[in-house]
Amino acid sequence: MDTWEDDAADQRTCLICGDRATGLHYGIISCEGCKGFFKRSICNKRVYRCSRDKNCEMSRKQRNRCQYCRLLKCLQMGMNRKAIREDGMPGGRNKSIGPVQITEEEIERIMSGQEFKEDAPEHTWGNNGDSDHSSPSNGASEGNQPSPASTLSSNRSVEMNGYTVALRDQYINTSMSTHYQLLPHLFSYAAQSGLLTPQPRSLYPQSHPLVLQLVAAEDLAPLNTPMLIEDGYKVTQVELFALLCRLADELLFRQISWIKKLPFFCELSIEDYTCLLSSTWQELILLSCLTIYSSQIFGDLADVTAKYTPSDDELQGFSEDGMEVMERLIYLFRKFHQLKISNEEYACMKAINFLNQDIRGLSNISQLEQLNKRYWYVCQDFTEYKYPHQPKRFPEIMMCLPEIRCIAGKLVNVPLEQLPLLFKAVLHSCKSSLTSYRTGPSPCVTASSAT
Repeated sequence: MDTWEDDAADQRTCLICGDRATGLHYGIISCEGCKGFFKRSICNKRVYRCSRDKNCEMSRKQRNRCQYCRLLKCLQMGMNRKAIREDGMPGGRNKSIGPVQITEEEIERIMSGQEFKEDAPEHTWGNNGDSDHSSPSNGASEGNQPSPASTLSSNRSVEMNGYTVALRDQYINTSMSTHYQLLPHLFSYAAQSGLLTPQPRSLYPQSHPLVLQLVAAEDLAPLNTPMLIEDGYKVTQVELFALLCRLADELLFRQISWIKKLPFFCELSIEDYTCLLSSTWQELILLSCLTIYSSQIFGDLADVTAKYTPSDDELQGFSEDGMEVMERLIYLFRKFHQLKISNEEYACMKAINFLNQDIRGLSNISQLEQLNKRYWYVCQDFTEYKYPHQPKRFPEIMMCLPEIRCIAGKLVNVPLEQLPLLFKAVLHSCKSSLTSYRTGPSPCVTASSAT
């Protein structure tokens, strides 16, 4: 490392997210996380979408919330895409190269994917950059070779064609222990064309047992926390808050039990599971409330919150963060209600969301990435088999996950004393949608058979 790089490293602040810098990467002072993110984005030709105003906050805690704005800032701060090795291996082409200034037009060509389309020959494989432990990210590539993880965290998605047949067969006919670096891209997108006409087919043999194992790990029994209130009783803010805490405790306990039953439990360390759970427990609870426990949450709990009357001070003090979370939760509820997620799809979604290799402090990232891809492919295989006439179903399901992550991240900013009012508002708005099927099975979850 030359003198310039030594001096830069001493500043210890990433110019992208403010995290501790580890040196000069692709021309600017940055941390390992932003260095890897930039490399994956360029190598994988990823195109992201911002669901807000393309001016999202970039900090160590918030940088994974919007990958569009993160890549935009990388380019604006001078990260040099031409310093990335063409073979995708670690190390840059020229470690002494400095930051570059590119025009707004050039930035727009990169962000829109136009530059990638012109540079890349059609149907080439290339390196997917996964040697840097590619992670779920807030976008979907419109190039020829998006990785499955790249679509996981996008708030908006381009339409998706199915697997290419040859690569899909190669994946399905390969043992689950086979390393996935030989199968970097099993998806092909057609951003400018319609979806392929769905063709009837059978479920691939390895998908069925994997899906059944995930479903078997779930506790599908109703929640035990009492949610019945006598007629005429007025629930106070403190009482409702205490009930929400008891529900959260039970749901968290069920997530811990779920981890111990996972079919891949022995493939990761206890330390990694602890790290994953501490970072995703809110997302897992939210996902379960919108699916397998939806009839109780939007039924029994909604009845309890209806007996709570907030004061004028509570109403006037409701924060902007609370309003945004409320709007997003209502939107997400309607989306899940529309999709009617099956138990099998829910189990796959939960595993994919849990196996997030972007979380700090993990030790076995490569194995985590393989597991994530395994269940991504299995989920797509099952969904396309079970719902052949819903070609958009799989990308729509996957696009729910980044919204869940976003809501969970924003929920921590809502003051605790505002949670009773937040839940009352959300459940009141959503409950009217449940009227038509309160007497039937759980509305958001339907039992499916993969046989």
